[in-house]
Amino acid sequence: MTGILLVKQIKSVIGKPEKHRRVVKSLGLKKLHQVKEHSDTPSIRGMINTVSHLVIAEEK
Repeated sequence: MTGILLVKQIKSVIGKPEKHRRVVKSLGLKKLHQVKEHSDTPSIRGMINTVSHLVIAEEK
């Protein structure tokens, strides 16, 4: 797990629980279709799993 993950926001956080909004914000995503790079760590994987209905993650 030393790779790079590309995380892209595909759905809005409007109307979603506050916890999901905070997770998306902590991933560095502010707008739809924005892409951020993150190292592949268990904590990042957990955040992605929490908001898997709002984001897409791909290995680089």
